Amino acid sequence: MMLSKTINRKSGLERPPAKTARKRRKPDFALALMRLIFLVIAMVSLLFACAPLAQAGIPLLVFCVGSLAAFLLAFSLRKAYEWERAIVLRLGKFHKVKGPGFFLLVPLIDQVCKIIDIRIRVTDFYAQETLTGDSVTVNVDAFCFWLVWDPQKAALEVENYVDAVTLASKAALRNVISKNDLTTFLARGDLIEKQIQEEVEKQTTEWGITVQYIEITDVQVPQELQDSLSRIAQAEREKKGRTLLAEAEIEIARKLEEAISIYAKDADALKLRILSILNEGLKTGNSMMLVPNSLTEELKTKDIFGLAALNELRMKNEE
Repeated sequence: MMLSKTINRKSGLERPPAKTARKRRKPDFALALMRLIFLVIAMVSLLFACAPLAQAGIPLLVFCVGSLAAFLLAFSLRKAYEWERAIVLRLGKFHKVKGPGFFLLVPLIDQVCKIIDIRIRVTDFYAQETLTGDSVTVNVDAFCFWLVWDPQKAALEVENYVDAVTLASKAALRNVISKNDLTTFLARGDLIEKQIQEEVEKQTTEWGITVQYIEITDVQVPQELQDSLSRIAQAEREKKGRTLLAEAEIEIARKLEEAISIYAKDADALKLRILSILNEGLKTGNSMMLVPNSLTEELKTKDIFGLAALNELRMKNEE
């Protein structure tokens, strides 16, 4: 069974909805410096250009118009980071996806409506008190790893694609839980995660978003059911242990059967095996050994260990 990571929850309290951290864009001092340099250069150029015109009697209106144009062009300079894409609208209609790097907008006509982050993101979602296929109440927490592969669709097809991915993942999790029983959910977590991913991708693909993978981090079941599952797991482990022991006994019996067939064909091999066993017993330092009668008779007749000579020497000493 799958071991879940524990997340403490007080009974009877609703879990607060998952919040997605929205980072505010930091002030870009490099872009501000670029705009300032552009304005300074433009103003100096206008001063030098308007000096002869002023002597000729042309009013100061030219200098003011030029300054306004330079100011607008300076603030039309934009920058997008490597992981960002800017959605540009021209007179309210989609024009182009720009970035990364510096780019210019047409003053008063082009507008950046949204900056899309195309890096992989992670969103947490949960299903609280959801019934499985066999009517068991479970609480499940999971993470969704996803990214935007089409910034244009993500900006134009859905209002808030971050919240949309979270809600779609949560709905898919509840749907998959209701279709599977608890045993499948605990034993085949990878299958459940794959099903959730497929459910989410059916919706997010149209938004220009793809789901990398889903990871279930916590599965909580009622306490009384946890005790029952623990007993079932213990019984399964005991069953597996006994099965392995029985298989080992069968393998040993087969090997002994092969040894018997070999010893039955060659009596000398059997006697050598018996002597080998006796030798191993003597090496362990046993003070007493039980030897079959047939083997002792064989040893007396052939005097393999010199037992007959030792017996004769003992009898002479007694006389």
